Amino acid sequence: MTNLTISKLIRCNVPLLTPSMPIRRAVATLVEAKAAAAPVVSNTGQLEGLLSQKDCFRPALHACYHREWSGQVADHMTRKVICVEAHASLIDVAEMFLEHPHRVFPVLNSAQVEGVVHRSDVLAMLMLES
Repeated sequence: MTNLTISKLIRCNVPLLTPSMPIRRAVATLVEAKAAAAPVVSNTGQLEGLLSQKDCFRPALHACYHREWSGQVADHMTRKVICVEAHASLIDVAEMFLEHPHRVFPVLNSAQVEGVVHRSDVLAMLMLES
């Protein structure tokens, strides 16, 4: 099992957000895609951050209280993102999920966002392979 990689677990069809996107539109994108989080990328495809559902609660509650949405993705995204490489081993990524509270890690291939890997998919693969 130690030679298995996460390549088959990468979800490539994930929404990509930009820092300048209005936060309301980004929240709607996450909700419509039923995504736990989405990578935030520059115009060149470089990862700049991650916007999670949890990051969206503050602007959503603000909109409920004040009847208006304000801000952009850059105002609410997580900037220090823990990423994994597309060729990372299943065991290494499982250990990363054990160390960090995140449900999703962005997957990079040559510094470009390839997709995301979900904690639940890694756990399922560990169960199948053990």
